Amino acid sequence: MIRARTAPPICQASALQTDQSVGTMGAHLLVLLGTLLLLPQLLLAGTTRYYTFNVTMQKVTRLCTTRAIPTVNGKFPGPKILTREGDRVVVKVVNNVKHNVTIHWHGVRQLRTGWSDGPAYITQCPIQTGQSYVYNFTVTGQRGTLFWHAHVSWMRATLYGPIVILPKLGVPFPFPKPYRDVPVVFGEWFNADPEAIIAQALQTGGGPNVSEAYTINGLPGPLYNCSSKDTFKLKVQPGMWYLLRLINAALNDELFFSIANHTLTVVDVDAAYVKPFDTDVVLVTPGQTTNVLLLAKPDDGSPAATHLMLARPYATGRVGTYDNTTVAAILEYAPAGHIKNRPLLWPTLPVFNDTAFAANYSARLRSLATPDYPARVPMRVDRPFFFTVGLGTTPCPTYQGCNGPTNDTKFSASMNNVSFNMPTTALLKAHYDGNTAGVYTSDFPATPSEPFNYTGTPPNNTNVSNGTKVAVLPYNTSVEVVLQDTSIQGAESHPLHLHGYDFFVVGQGVGNYDPSSHPAGFNLLDPVQRNTVGVPAGGWVAIRFFADNPGVWFMHCHLEVHTSWGLKMAWVVNDGPLPDQKLMPPPSDLPKC
Repeated sequence: MIRARTAPPICQASALQTDQSVGTMGAHLLVLLGTLLLLPQLLLAGTTRYYTFNVTMQKVTRLCTTRAIPTVNGKFPGPKILTREGDRVVVKVVNNVKHNVTIHWHGVRQLRTGWSDGPAYITQCPIQTGQSYVYNFTVTGQRGTLFWHAHVSWMRATLYGPIVILPKLGVPFPFPKPYRDVPVVFGEWFNADPEAIIAQALQTGGGPNVSEAYTINGLPGPLYNCSSKDTFKLKVQPGMWYLLRLINAALNDELFFSIANHTLTVVDVDAAYVKPFDTDVVLVTPGQTTNVLLLAKPDDGSPAATHLMLARPYATGRVGTYDNTTVAAILEYAPAGHIKNRPLLWPTLPVFNDTAFAANYSARLRSLATPDYPARVPMRVDRPFFFTVGLGTTPCPTYQGCNGPTNDTKFSASMNNVSFNMPTTALLKAHYDGNTAGVYTSDFPATPSEPFNYTGTPPNNTNVSNGTKVAVLPYNTSVEVVLQDTSIQGAESHPLHLHGYDFFVVGQGVGNYDPSSHPAGFNLLDPVQRNTVGVPAGGWVAIRFFADNPGVWFMHCHLEVHTSWGLKMAWVVNDGPLPDQKLMPPPSDLPKC
């Protein structure tokens, strides 16, 4: 459900004056002059868009298995949020299911509105059964594609949907205007309840069971059992441009994507424009979005064909297994005709662990860095950080055997060897009230306490420490974070997501980061701007940002299993001195723990 409230149309004033039976020519001229003076403001005035999200259980059948899943408004995937840069979005979320719920507006900057960010026990307490909460935020300086999803446990397995951010009225795309734009949302389907899956894994200490299928817009497609009718079909007109809004909402898998016999042009990632480049394959990690242009082939009389759109995992870790299946959709030219009589064309995808492709693809992403869309990269660094990210172990309780790396350990994950303990009250409220004792400590380490050869032979002791630790930043601090993968339990790519901010990816490489040589090769001219970045398997990535958004901001791996194991932390950004540099007060309906 959506309602929109906008500034009055410009023509309303003159229409009103025409209907009046009294007045003078001078009055008409004054009204016209006033309208012309207001024209820029009216064109720039944002719209307020209202939505209601009713979270309910809905029976859904996939792979010939029917189960009741949490949905928004009975839809799977959930409804699209359609907005423009500068608009205000107000969403009332009503929880009608037995589980706690929050909704995160993934990638939205949430400038001074951290109360609407959504991660449970970080910026809010969850919305309990029978309760509701209103999320209220403005989309500022962003255009492209983001998405929303639940942010409690593994509830986002089915609670997710696209956010489409159009440019401001009158502002064109910096690329050919598409004939049509289409969200293409990747997800995972589990025949069992994902909440039960992760609960069992945390109890036993082993890796969780993997999904049965990947989905495109909620449909697994013809390569899976019992699914030929559950196939997404994209119908296109010959010779027309299409903008595909790729969203990886999968729980635990990075994905390669390609369309048979078609080249894709990447134009936007994470709601930030990039220098366009052509590719046959796109790599999208969980938490990332990518907008690609697709030019449908002209109707030149060549034999018609059915073109498959395929996605399958990019997997680098050695812990447990992964869903090594492929999801298919169909690109269909109009008129469709008899598809069975057409040749079937398959795209070629990289092998599952093609780290070279991943590195080369990531290196091609560059910001536009134009006067209209500048790249405001921090040139100096006030606060440098070096974070190791990876897996580890936790001792198994003495009263049970475990399914971790050994029978006396459980799998764990950490940043700088600190595995994050989730609090039982919201960090943001504790910070705002100045009542942080017993909630969190401000001693998250800026560097590893015990350095080692991060991508070499792992240390003998792989146990992690635990705590609810945050790093505190003064307002507008320029920050650099080097994220270093480790070889503990195997080198693995980690998609790291930072809430409340975009950052610039200024460098990346393989092996161990060298602070004496690697910064000389940093790209400070046009680095890509993102909210989620893949830390290379057995490598490192460097990001920079200005801490210009006060509040408490979650940073975590977007592989949900790693988040569950503790690969997460939080930043506390203090208020600035000016009124527009301070966190807004909490809303009256903020849920209580």
